[in-house]
Order: sequence, then C-alpha cells, then structure tokens
Amino acid sequence: MDYFLQNLINALQWGSFYAVISIGYSMVYGVLMLFNFAHGDIFMVGTYIGFGIATMLLALFSAFMPGWMIFILVVIITMFLASFVGVFVEVVGYRPLRGAPRASAAI
Repeated sequence: MDYFLQNLINALQWGSFYAVISIGYSMVYGVLMLFNFAHGDIFMVGTYIGFGIATMLLALFSAFMPGWMIFILVVIITMFLASFVGVFVEVVGYRPLRGAPRASAAI
C-alpha cells in the first residue's frame, strides 16, 4: 500500500509540472499568437537556478535560518531570475520575428 501511495503522489506531482508548462504554452500563444518553443527550456533553466540557489543558501545559512525561510527566499529569487531569462528570450528571439514574414519564424 505504501508503494501505491508513493507512486500516486509522484504521478500527481509530475502531472502538475506538465499542467503548469502546458498552461504557460496556451497562455503565451493566446496572448501573443506566437509559439514559444523555449517555454520548457525556460522552465528547466528556472529549476537549475532554484537548485543552485537552494544549495548555496543551505550551505551558507542553514545554521542561522530555518528551512522554510530558505525555501521562500529560493522561490522568490528563482522567479525573479527565471523571469529575466524569459525577457531575454523575448527580446533576442521573438521580438525580431514579430514584423518578419511567417516563413522566417519556422527557420
């Protein structure tokens, strides 16, 4: 029974990750009318940023700060930095494609 419960929790966790990514895809396409194929990449960059920041903050401040405070800091800093990555992709990758012909977006 424990094995089933653990697999159920894992499935719900992974399903929620995929749901967040797919909602992001549909929102970006609905607003911009442009496919953002880098959406999943930005999500993964955000997870790597969060992992790196969590590792650093736990190594530096685990004796001084409780775990929940470190977690909140990691979430806030990760959202801030991942949004900068998204803005960078928008400015460098997608803004030049707005006035271009449709075929150039496929290239």
